Amino acid sequence: MRNITTMAHRELGAYFLSPVAYAVLAIFLFTVGLAFGLGTFRSGEEASMRSTVEFWMVLILVFVLPMLTMRLMSEELRSGTIESLLTVPITEAEVILGKFLGGLAFYGVLLLSTLLYPVLLAVYGNLDPWLLVCHYLGLLLLGSLFISVGLFFSTITRHQVVAVLGASALLALMTFASQRLSLLVEGNVKVLLQQISIAAHYADFTRGLVDLNNLIFFITSTAFFLFLAVKVLEMRRWQ
Repeated sequence: MRNITTMAHRELGAYFLSPVAYAVLAIFLFTVGLAFGLGTFRSGEEASMRSTVEFWMVLILVFVLPMLTMRLMSEELRSGTIESLLTVPITEAEVILGKFLGGLAFYGVLLLSTLLYPVLLAVYGNLDPWLLVCHYLGLLLLGSLFISVGLFFSTITRHQVVAVLGASALLALMTFASQRLSLLVEGNVKVLLQQISIAAHYADFTRGLVDLNNLIFFITSTAFFLFLAVKVLEMRRWQ
């Protein structure tokens, strides 16, 4: 556990020293603020962030989070520091979990920066606290899965642009395209596409519903991509 927390602190500190992280933070705040201002903070609208978190924040995170995770392993591979990292007494699983938690902590900073919006809604309307909790729980689970996918792609390539494109493409497919494609097919393929649709599992959180099946989906999917990242790193050690 000590190695994991040390690695997580190292990655979180690296984020605050990276100009890319600040650029991503600025893009995130601008686009979410724009979506909130145009879609939610208007006279006569429901006093909730549902319209913002239901689609716009998901779309933004599909592209923003791979930008945050692209350097987690790709930079180690490109600079050659992965060789020295793997020679110290730390397991591959500890490396991946430490980097994952570092990325998740910085994502938490992004989410905290959006708390201004529910405060504004509470000032001008009757904000539902439970619905707000469900929104942020859904966003936390969604971000965890997206970070694990981004970390996996960062582990398989030393090129950060390739890691971003690969992760964003897979996330867009699993989040948006799978639902659309399921309408065009039948049988087992349709069931499979519905099961892997991130949007379908995330939708209940935007409605204020916490379903055990959705919790299991996000937790197991995140664990699956972290497992794949560990296996790729183990293969690199033996090469």
